[in-house]
Parts: sequence; C-alpha cells; structure tokens
Amino acid sequence: MTDLLHPGIQNLIEVASRKGVTLDIRLMPHAVHTAEEAAAALYAELGQIVKSLVFVAPRPGGRLVPIVCLVSGRNQVDLSLLAAVSGEVAIRQATATEARDLTGYSIGGIPPFGHGRDVRILMDQDLSGYQWVWAAAGTDRDVFRVAPRTLRMLSNALVAPVAKMSSVGAFAGVRIEPQRQFAAGTGI
Repeated sequence: MTDLLHPGIQNLIEVASRKGVTLDIRLMPHAVHTAEEAAAALYAELGQIVKSLVFVAPRPGGRLVPIVCLVSGRNQVDLSLLAAVSGEVAIRQATATEARDLTGYSIGGIPPFGHGRDVRILMDQDLSGYQWVWAAAGTDRDVFRVAPRTLRMLSNALVAPVAKMSSVGAFAGVRIEPQRQFAAGTGI
C-alpha cells in the first residue's frame, strides 16, 4: 500500500490540490530504477514514462541553478538543445547529491513538481503525444498517472524540444508521402 503520509508524497498531493487537481497515486510492485522497468511494471509504453532529470548551470561562487527536464522514457536529453532552449552557456547533468539537494527528492523518485525550491522546468514535447503519462510521486515505488496538459500546468513547465531524436517512433503519427519522380524535361 502507498504511504500517503510520506513527506514527499504529501507535498506533491498538497501542491496539486492547490491547483485543483487530485492525484491518483499508485504503488508499483517493487522499486524501479529505469524507465524500461517502470513501463513494464505499469503495462505502459516506454514513451509514457516521465523521467524527471536534473541538470545544473554553474554560476560564480559555486552556486548551481537547477533545471528539471521532464523527458519521455524513450528519449534522452540533448545538452546542446537544452543549452539553446534554456539560454545557459554551460550546463551538465546534476550528481545524485546535487539532484537531492536541489529538488528535495532522490533520483528514481523525483517528481515533476513540488520540489524543495524554485526550479525551472522544461517538458519534452514528445510527452504531449500521449493521452496519459506516468510520473514519480516522490519515491522509487510510487507513481501517478496524469494527462500531459495537466502535467504541464502542475509543473509550470515550458514545452520545448530538449530530446535527441529517438530512432524508434521518432516520427510516430507522421505520414510521409512518397516523392513523385519526374522524367527530365517532361513536366510529368
């Protein structure tokens, strides 16, 4: 059974509630450590799994500015795209300790919103292609299902192209028409 009294889960529920959303938090059968494991445990498509990945932009004096990317489970963040979208010159993935310190959650359970401090949040545009997505609810065993539009609203995310093109399903839903070939000089 999900421990709804867990401080991280309680915080998430309260943040969503203030925005008029009730979260349906579910306990997975076991802790998961990859998007593939989460998809299998939830009987979901890999792309429906929301990875909350923490990146940092270093500032003078050692201060780090956090950026959380909500990425489809089938995608990886492209650092050059992330830098361009965020306007940051230098950006890197946060260490496990930095991610916990900056969000208040441990890797594997970082939710898409409700972090311990203000963080900029960018959302992979591929998540918008699903009716429902699954995101961590504060632990490595608890998740919630949410519509991408609601996820964007709850997290105050900017939807942006931050992911590398995946070789599987990169053009899902796009029909490419065959090119017509014309005989030279005939116009047909």
